[in-house]
Amino acid sequence: MKDWAAIRERYLSDDLPIRLGGLAANLSRIKSFVSHDANREAVGSLIEESKFFIEWTAMAADIDVAAELVEWQIQLARWARKWSTIWDDPELRREVAEQSSTWSKRLLALSGLLSKYTEERLKGV
Repeated sequence: MKDWAAIRERYLSDDLPIRLGGLAANLSRIKSFVSHDANREAVGSLIEESKFFIEWTAMAADIDVAAELVEWQIQLARWARKWSTIWDDPELRREVAEQSSTWSKRLLALSGLLSKYTEERLKGV
């Protein structure tokens, strides 16, 4: 069983852009892992963790971003509730992969991490 208090403390020690990036990474992992039959539990765990990441992040985000995150959290909860059915249906799993990828890309854009990385690369940092 995960120590959610320790995970929360560690997660909240980062600035908002890093937290958004961490959530984006989780969502990207869901997209990647969902296509492999052996990853059922791993994907379920990533969904649960992502719900917590949203809960811990939304309160620090701009109101529009927070609203979007909460909508995603609701969808993640729906997936979690129907995970057995989703996992057994290749089309539903594909939809989870697509949605997770879309959210991940959106979060990376919102976080500003990609533009910061590009600026640093251009400066030779």
